[in-house]
Amino acid sequence: MIRATGALTVESLDRLCQTHRMNTATEIATSQFLRGYNCAQAVLYAFRGEAGLSEDLALKIATGLGPGMGRKQEVCGAVTSGILVLGLRHGRGSTGDRSATEQTYRKTRELMDQFAARHGSCLCRELLPDYDLGTEEGLRRAQAHDVLNKVCRPCVQTVVEILEQKP
Repeated sequence: MIRATGALTVESLDRLCQTHRMNTATEIATSQFLRGYNCAQAVLYAFRGEAGLSEDLALKIATGLGPGMGRKQEVCGAVTSGILVLGLRHGRGSTGDRSATEQTYRKTRELMDQFAARHGSCLCRELLPDYDLGTEEGLRRAQAHDVLNKVCRPCVQTVVEILEQKP
């Protein structure tokens, strides 16, 4: 429960929302992931409001990105959706200039570097070295060892935390 103390102004409400926002985004992403959406879907879904994406569209856009792009175990789906969020925030649109592209590239490298510092890699196959998610056997083994909860959920949470630190 959130309690306001003193006079509630637009500014104090904004600060209160910003303080609670990180937990909310993390909770939203985690909830979506635990509901069975992939890592990429969970991250983009948590930030859908920033770009005015509907729930359905955010989930559809990110579907093919997890796990590691169509189960190819390339760049982690949470990271790729984090990059999509950065593009939505800072990317070059039809009216932007090249500086927006450079800023987005810089923020992308920062996201990837911070993620790799926490998890050792941005590559799904290196995050899950003992599991070939492209095979039924690999999926069964990953499920039996609770890999989604032990490895992937923290990856989703890390990306959300990084995105919330540096809007």
